[in-house]
This record gives sequence, C-alpha cells and structure tokens, in this order.
Amino acid sequence: QVQLMESGGGLVPPGGSLRLSCKASGDTVYTYSVGWFRQAPGSEREFLAGIKRPGSYIYENSVKGRFTMTRDNGENTVYLQMNNLKPEDTAVYYCAADSRIITSSLRNPSQWDYWGQGTQVIVSS
Repeated sequence: QVQLMESGGGLVPPGGSLRLSCKASGDTVYTYSVGWFRQAPGSEREFLAGIKRPGSYIYENSVKGRFTMTRDNGENTVYLQMNNLKPEDTAVYYCAADSRIITSSLRNPSQWDYWGQGTQVIVSS
C-alpha cells in the first residue's frame, strides 16, 4: 500500500518554471511504477511522463524537452521539473503509482491503482 501527496503548484507567468513533488508514504516509491498526469477544465486526464519498472523514463510528445521527471529514493519522492511554461499548461497535476502496470497501459488513467489529490498549476500574466 502507498499513499501519495503532490505539492509545488501555484501561479506563474508564461515562460516561468515550477518543480512539482510527489511524496510517497506507506511503502517505498522505487518498488512502483510512477506517472504524472494533468487535467484541464473540461478536458480528459492526460498522461505526461512516467517510469515503468524495469525501464527508463518516457514522455508525452507535447511536453518532451520542457518537462523532466526525476526520482529521489532516499526521500521517497518523485519530481516533475517544468520549464518554459505556457498558458495551455494550466491544469490540476496528479501523480499516480502502480505495482504491476504494463507498458502499453501507462497512458490510461483507469489502469493506475493509487492517486494523489492533485496540485493546481496556473500559467498566466
């Protein structure tokens, strides 16, 4: 069992940066696959980045080159560094974890077992 808590969201101007954190408790995060998603008003939840055990990080094409996912096993935390933010990045951002998800299902939110509550990101002047 694992519990997830996102933090680091806020209001930033276009071109700014944020680093989101996802803190895990109840289990060690490195034993799970972990993903980042976002959901804008009136839109479906969208996959952004993830890591599948065993494997490497993968990114959605829309954020590749601007967003970077990292992991700190000592702090049981994963991060999403977001640079050159745009107004269309405005959304609630979620982290998710799963112990046995397969690679072909990473982009499907219904296949993930554990979710945080989300953190709001607003990109606006």
